[in-house]
Amino acid sequence: MAGSNDQWWRDAVIYQVYPRSWADSNGDGIGDLPGITARLPHLADLGVDAIWLSPFYTSPQHDAGYDVADYRDVDPVFGDLAAFDELTARAHGLGLRVIVDIVPNHSSDEHVWFRAALASPPGSPERARYIFRDGRDGGEQAPNNWQSLFGGPAWTRVTESDGSPGQWYLHMFDTTQPDFDWTNPEVRAELEDVLRFWLDRGVDGFRIDVAHGLVKADGLPDADLDHDRHADTTSLAPMWDQPGVHEIYRGWRRITDSYSLEGQDADRILCAEAWVLPAEALAQYVREDELHQSFNFEYLMTPWLAADQRATITHSLAQAEAVGAPQTWVLSNHDVVRHATRLGYPQLPGLQKIEGIGADDPQPDAALGLRRARAATTVMLALPGSAYLFQGEELGLPEATRLPDEVRQDPTFARTNGESTGRDGCRVPVPWEGGVPSYGFGPGDQSWLPQPPEFGVLAADRQRHVAGSTLELYRTLLAVRRELRLGRGSLTWLEDHPEDVLAFTVTSTKGSVTVLANLGALPLPLPDGASVLASSQPLEPGAPLGTDEAVWLQP
Repeated sequence: MAGSNDQWWRDAVIYQVYPRSWADSNGDGIGDLPGITARLPHLADLGVDAIWLSPFYTSPQHDAGYDVADYRDVDPVFGDLAAFDELTARAHGLGLRVIVDIVPNHSSDEHVWFRAALASPPGSPERARYIFRDGRDGGEQAPNNWQSLFGGPAWTRVTESDGSPGQWYLHMFDTTQPDFDWTNPEVRAELEDVLRFWLDRGVDGFRIDVAHGLVKADGLPDADLDHDRHADTTSLAPMWDQPGVHEIYRGWRRITDSYSLEGQDADRILCAEAWVLPAEALAQYVREDELHQSFNFEYLMTPWLAADQRATITHSLAQAEAVGAPQTWVLSNHDVVRHATRLGYPQLPGLQKIEGIGADDPQPDAALGLRRARAATTVMLALPGSAYLFQGEELGLPEATRLPDEVRQDPTFARTNGESTGRDGCRVPVPWEGGVPSYGFGPGDQSWLPQPPEFGVLAADRQRHVAGSTLELYRTLLAVRRELRLGRGSLTWLEDHPEDVLAFTVTSTKGSVTVLANLGALPLPLPDGASVLASSQPLEPGAPLGTDEAVWLQP
């Protein structure tokens, strides 16, 4: 870790660890904190700057830990606070910072606050911590027409203590995830105290779940359910991207800044998961007095087409620069189809989001998807700003597209009666060793989701120090990126190339690279005498750049 306050986050590469699926230390088939600790050297060797841990808090696990029952403790399935402290110390010893998830939009229905709310009458202080409302039509109908992102209505009616049908509570996700009421000062104070609890334990920052959802429009008006009419402007939906969220994050920024100013070794950061359009609105989250980073989901959803890529990159950089923030690039995470699979489908103009893939759905071209994914990552890791990686992408892991329905655990699958496949396919446990039970995920053959057979040849031990492997490509890209400080550089497009080629230079105080990505059908000759720093596919001297290949050249 840097020893000075150098705003490390501006060009950091941060690696997402999904605890259930990273490494299992005790053989129960579920990943845990000791398992993560044992595998941290893999990430130090990979060359990332920090890890982001998805939730490990006490939870009934109805939504894989995003239903938090106790924000200040570790769920026994993952370990305990001592195991967390050991993980943090080991990570810091390896030069890795630690970012943890914070889930402020909603709690679990097993949280002590929500249990108290159910035991208390309408209008009570206990209910005021959540969004309880009387129903319409004499209480028989939900307070408005909002729909849960997991399918079905966003409201559930409770039974009062006397046995009568009662009020309704809002849950924008599962019924077991009631939304907090952020107009209540008690809610704000509680979550701020949670931040301080983990900062005191040494964490380096927070990834904020559903950062754009904490504040709802006054009066909770009905929503326009024709999503196409507000697809390009998120704030038109009354439950998302409302102006009041920004004051909350100014308060959070003051907290993290106070830790940075108290002699700590570097900034403590805040990163938003905010599915917000347009880019100008997303940029408001990373103004100087708010959050440090916000995932660029527009980039994630941009198809592998040169014109679309160029437009998104250009616009994204301009909007971040307008508020003095770095852009934050991402291609995969625990909520979306892995890009090694997503890019194996035909690419069409316009933003693309695949909700999930089942065994009966059209299957991707796996070889094409991996080829494009390697090229897309080669482009992304050259871009100015920070970047996030999702566990296993450095191995070229595909989505598990043929999971049997009976093993699926994502609540979206159940709430939609199977109409939505859900997100289990990207969450399958990581393979560490080919040819052994659970591919080395744990000491036995247990795995909470079944691993597909192709994971065996993609295991980390089958790729380490193997020239041309996806793992070695990532290691090379990250090493060159760090050496040349490309994340601190500036991008200039090169115009003298075919329209289906991405061509740009990135120049920093430490050097520069020329990036070429061939998204067209014809081979692209490379400049005479060019020195290749990294290439998405093995490249023979003097050979042209093939279709769906990318390269870094030394100018």
